Amino acid sequence: MTDVSGAQVAGPGFADGLRDEPLEVDVTATEVVFEGRVWDIRSDTFAYNDHPTVRDYVDHSGAVAVLAMDDQGRVLLIQQYRHPIKHRDWEIPAGLLDVDGEPPAETAKRELAEEVDLVAAHWEPLVTTFATPGGSNEIIHLFLASGLSAAPEVHAREAEEADIRIAWVPLADAVTAVLEGRMRNAILGIGVLAASEKLRRAAG
Repeated sequence: MTDVSGAQVAGPGFADGLRDEPLEVDVTATEVVFEGRVWDIRSDTFAYNDHPTVRDYVDHSGAVAVLAMDDQGRVLLIQQYRHPIKHRDWEIPAGLLDVDGEPPAETAKRELAEEVDLVAAHWEPLVTTFATPGGSNEIIHLFLASGLSAAPEVHAREAEEADIRIAWVPLADAVTAVLEGRMRNAILGIGVLAASEKLRRAAG
């Protein structure tokens, strides 16, 4: 069913099938136009709707992020300097999928230990998100970690990670800070909002 503008109208059962749809287009040319320290900029030429199109985008390895929650319902937040935005923003532990063949869940465990010296007894997928689909192919896998304890070793940190600030914040307070625009990191926002809704649904 469509409306007068031609847009599809959600009918009974439509929402159950809502999902992103993969689509392969005929890429006639591709090249790395800038090779960066961490990510490259790639330029693709392809035809879409019979129009020749060129798009430049960040060719990303993908990443993981961890919403770590303790037995008191507090989430672990970290604050560190991010040069592109000239802010020390609040985030959740995260890292790149930069080890060939390593599953995202294993990367998440490694990053939690490396960034905040913690291990978790319980892990579950939270959400998966495209970070900026108009300009990057980055996909981020978020996990919910609980049953936390100290990692067997403390990791040395340098540069932007040398003065990371760690805070345990009640989940509801983190949600409020996101909704009020006081914490603007996208992955943190997605993580705390998804966890809050997940717990609300579980509580019935």
